Amino acid sequence: MRAMIMTRTNAPLEVRDVPDPVPPAAGVVVEVRATGLCGSDWHAWAGHEELTLPHVPGHELAGVISAIGPDVQNWSVGDRVTVPFVCGCGACDWCRSGNAQVCPNQQQPGFTHWGSFAEHVALHAADTNLVAIPDDVSFEAAAALGCRFATAYRALTARAKVQPAEWVTVVGAGGVGLSAVMIAKALGAQVIAVDRNTRALESAQRLGADHVVLADGRDVPDEVRAITGEGSQVSIDAVGSEQTCAAAIMSLRPRGRHAQIGLLPTESGLSQVPMARAIAWELDILGSHGMAAVDYPGMLGLIASGALRPQDLIERVVGLEEAVLLLPEMQRSATSGMTMIDPKRAAPERLRS
Repeated sequence: MRAMIMTRTNAPLEVRDVPDPVPPAAGVVVEVRATGLCGSDWHAWAGHEELTLPHVPGHELAGVISAIGPDVQNWSVGDRVTVPFVCGCGACDWCRSGNAQVCPNQQQPGFTHWGSFAEHVALHAADTNLVAIPDDVSFEAAAALGCRFATAYRALTARAKVQPAEWVTVVGAGGVGLSAVMIAKALGAQVIAVDRNTRALESAQRLGADHVVLADGRDVPDEVRAITGEGSQVSIDAVGSEQTCAAAIMSLRPRGRHAQIGLLPTESGLSQVPMARAIAWELDILGSHGMAAVDYPGMLGLIASGALRPQDLIERVVGLEEAVLLLPEMQRSATSGMTMIDPKRAAPERLRS
């Protein structure tokens, strides 16, 4: 099969032929029809994750089962499926209680093993982790659910417990931030989107944000208070930097809830958080790490009703040859929304050797 190969971190990638994967005993192989280019993939490429090289990135995916292991009970070859980016082992207490997203023996395609920037990907514990894709949902829309959409959904519903009419400030209007905007609006909240990119803010408004704030050096928490009166009940950092985390937390009113979605990589592994404000104002600081397959029905219900349209976040579809050039540039890119990869898409003429 053809796959995107990383032989060194923070270095150029290449597309080449590699052996086809085989299904684990309780797992499957999925023929990848769509896979998202995500900021988490950039963190892996940049060396912020422990990887075994050579490596194939990619963790947001949808496709068709092409092979199954002997212990799989609930799935068949030809089924249309997606999967959370955190795959539980299926056997521990966390998985049995429906919390596979914090399974201590979890697998993550594109991180703990080869991922979906390839024509096929192997997935573990299929009966715990796979999610059926309804016939009226495209592969691209389903792939958008696996990381960004599912992460935002769980952060807002299970963690921050957003209520109708509450103010939600979303810092960062990339893929996961725009997902959070859409989901918060579907839940009946009032949404403020913050970003340094005017194009991203235009996308946020198009997707339902009630207000936008341009992060051009102005005091973002003051801007949020000017809009809301006291600050937001809920804040989301969808970027993952000390500055964006602090801006989101400082935008809260007393007893507000902050959900951290964006990764916060530092050399020490630690990050500065304004805990003095968290203590004085009794703020809740919540981590959110993906979503288990058992929690997908609520999100799929909103999609079926038309309240959520993940396909509206997709800005472009590219092939693997284009993706190897785009991945290293993600943190400098001005692109809003999502880029999807079709592994079988032919390279454009300008990239053909």
